[in-house]
Amino acid sequence: MNRCLAALALTGGIAATGALAAEPAPDPAAIVARMEQTMRGDASYAEMTMRIVRPRFEREISLRAWQLGRNRSLIRVTAPARDQGTAFLLRDKNVWTYDPRIERTTRLPSSMMAQPWMGSDFSNDDLVRDTDTVEDYTHELLRTEPMGDRTVHVVRMVPKPDRPIVWGQVKMWICAKDSLQLRVENFDQRNRLVNTMVLDRIVRFGDRELPSRITVTPEDKENEQTVLLYDKLDFDIELDDTFFTQRNMRRAS
Repeated sequence: MNRCLAALALTGGIAATGALAAEPAPDPAAIVARMEQTMRGDASYAEMTMRIVRPRFEREISLRAWQLGRNRSLIRVTAPARDQGTAFLLRDKNVWTYDPRIERTTRLPSSMMAQPWMGSDFSNDDLVRDTDTVEDYTHELLRTEPMGDRTVHVVRMVPKPDRPIVWGQVKMWICAKDSLQLRVENFDQRNRLVNTMVLDRIVRFGDRELPSRITVTPEDKENEQTVLLYDKLDFDIELDDTFFTQRNMRRAS
């Protein structure tokens, strides 16, 4: 009898161990895709305030933004007065900027996407999103770890060889339960940390809870950062392809 019980216990232990071992690790590309869908949705409208903090001054910029899918976005500056009407348009991997002071529309080359956006610590690519985090990178799940009261997946993303991306690698901290993006680290081609992006102050926007504050801190500059605050974020809107045009980009409001 004792031998039978021991054999059953051993068999059960082997079966349990086998079941645990057979459980596949999460697909890192799928983790990033779910994060994109959670954070961006199919379409959205946002009103934001961007605060640029420097040792000798602070500057605020008010923004309105529209987004459709992964390759349509329009951002318009509403304040201060000197920048009002400045706009940025993404359409099918092409990015244009409009300067109302000289009434000129300019297409931004890929080499400009890493440049600071409106003098902030965000890059043009951060705001306009010319880069596709799913299609333009390979993905590796580094680990799963606690982060505050949440469990997060840490995903390493490396640009594909044929993609014109300035970063050598990007690391993302994504909540395992609700796919929220909580932290991003950008590294240069020599794998040196360039900046860190922290997403926090999670609040409810319509039917979902999302970070309402994004803080970008450059690694090599003391007492500098850029804070983006979401004042409004609406996913229950109707947009179509005709909204994202150069003509609409040049509208005054």
